[in-house]
Amino acid sequence: MTNLLMLIPVALLLGLIGLVAFLWALKSGQFDDLDGAAHRILFEDEDDLPSSPPPRPTTSKPKDT
Repeated sequence: MTNLLMLIPVALLLGLIGLVAFLWALKSGQFDDLDGAAHRILFEDEDDLPSSPPPRPTTSKPKDT
């Protein structure tokens, strides 16, 4: 019985700590842009792309004589 009387306040304290952590994350903007990271992985930024493709290396073919 004494174990139960000890576990109930511990469980309530842990629940309160979890609630405070969630509210802090919500207030600090952790959940503002949930899709942004997924879009940044899939699509390249226009700023990072080169203006023109790099020139292709030229290979010289041997001439038949």
